[in-house]
Amino acid sequence: MSSNEARAAVEAVWRIESARIVGALARYTGDFPLAEDLAQEALAEALVSWSVNGVPAEPVGWLLTTGRRRAIDTFRRRAARDEKYALLATDLAEEAPGADSLFDPAAIDDDVLALMFTSCHPVLSKEARIALTLRVVGGMGTDEIGKAFLVPVPTIQARITRAKKTLAAAHVPFAVPEPHERPERLGSVLQVVYLIFTEGSFASGGDSWMRTDLASEARRLARVLVRLVPEPEVFGLLALMEFTAARFPARLDSAGRPVLLEDQDRRRWDQSAIRRGRAALSTAAAAGRGLGAYGLQASIAECHAVARSVAETDWQRIVILYEALGRLSPSPIVELNRAVAVAMASGPAAGLELVDAIASSGELHGSHLLPAVRGEMLSRLGRRDEATSALQEAAGLCTNAAERAALERKIDGLQKPA
Repeated sequence: MSSNEARAAVEAVWRIESARIVGALARYTGDFPLAEDLAQEALAEALVSWSVNGVPAEPVGWLLTTGRRRAIDTFRRRAARDEKYALLATDLAEEAPGADSLFDPAAIDDDVLALMFTSCHPVLSKEARIALTLRVVGGMGTDEIGKAFLVPVPTIQARITRAKKTLAAAHVPFAVPEPHERPERLGSVLQVVYLIFTEGSFASGGDSWMRTDLASEARRLARVLVRLVPEPEVFGLLALMEFTAARFPARLDSAGRPVLLEDQDRRRWDQSAIRRGRAALSTAAAAGRGLGAYGLQASIAECHAVARSVAETDWQRIVILYEALGRLSPSPIVELNRAVAVAMASGPAAGLELVDAIASSGELHGSHLLPAVRGEMLSRLGRRDEATSALQEAAGLCTNAAERAALERKIDGLQKPA
């Protein structure tokens, strides 16, 4: 096997199983920062070994065994931990009973959630919690996390490094916290799950517009969370994911190219997911505390899910919901989405005014989303040259190949004679 083939195999396993591998090693060693380092060392060894010997029949088991061996080497070097080393070493033999229990499918949910709650420990700042968890649990690169936070990559790298050192220094245990400890970490955990799902729904880089593996994992985690912490906002997040995922079957054409909302065949939307979303949203609303940020976003998604077409969508209600969301959880992305809704409800000129105000603030500088929306509104107003310029700027900033191709097709359409 070539080194490139080995690298592709390692990347595929890591993309799918990274959180479970790190979680299993963390449970094995009781040391979360060490587990992340061990997993990376196992990956580096796999790049060499698999290119020579081929991909093993059980690649996850191979990585875990390698990580476990590395753990024992680490404890061997730590003279103060001789007793723990001896305890671990007795279980090293492949033939020992229970040697394969490190990767127990029945314990995966607990491992992944324990990993999330550990990396969202209150000893860390909120920004550090989320960055670290996205990196370890979501398997996202620092460039992807930087785009999610709208901050430079070096800042994200520094946050992750400091977070791992802080967890190690504080001797934070690897475990799902007790019920009374969960509320203070829940907000960070929900934000991480949401950002993982968002990256799966709209990939920030690469060749594919969506990463359905990430989106599916986020939905799975949300379903576990509603059993573990049945709070209204957890149900709101699950509802938002179900409504969004319902549109997945219609978001790509037969050639794998993005299909925008107005062009989607709504008959292909997953009606089962929509029913699950409405049930979860109803549960969130039934608590009588008012909807939180995720519940409001789920309500917006429900407006799209129940409408028979873009024209029949209740855009006025969506504008009101975005206004409420902006007061509860202000962000430039929320304002940009509100501008789109205003354009649909009151015309592109009204929406463009809001977009230009966001541009003047500089908050979305460097993001392709603002010029992409601006170009669409200018196009609807018949200002073709300005629209072309805005869309060209968006295409230049876009790091996802599929989305960039869609922008280029719009540009080509504008450059044809009217």
